Amino acid sequence: MRRPQWITILCTAALVAWAAASYARAQEGAPSLPDSTSTPKTAAATPSKTDKKKYSHVNDFLIRGTVFTDKALSFPGVQLRIRRAGEKKFRWESYTNSRGEFAVRVPQGANYELVIHARGFTEQTRAVEAKAGVNEESMVFRMQPATGGKG
Repeated sequence: MRRPQWITILCTAALVAWAAASYARAQEGAPSLPDSTSTPKTAAATPSKTDKKKYSHVNDFLIRGTVFTDKALSFPGVQLRIRRAGEKKFRWESYTNSRGEFAVRVPQGANYELVIHARGFTEQTRAVEAKAGVNEESMVFRMQPATGGKG
């Protein structure tokens, strides 16, 4: 059985009017209908995960660069690892893209050590000083074939 078209139009109009009124109440700061899933908050409530301040990457230091082979061709898939100077554990890891480029964000105000590695080539290490006030450092690597043994 088919419903008359005027009933569908009337129901749609009522729904649109209700949504517009709800939106207007929310914009005016009027209390809206209570949500059945919300719980009342008290002043002594413990902080939740939503109260936690999110980390912003606005002040990060950008380490970027390009890696080339010994024949001056772009080198995709080269592994790069970054750690704070003096630490043993690497905190950041990435790989070069199809054009041999990389970019990694780290917090400012520390010294870092960047190690790049590709199989069959000598590993290279560079020190990076991520000073406050400077936003990035760009570098270029030219990989050299490893002499003897496996890389």
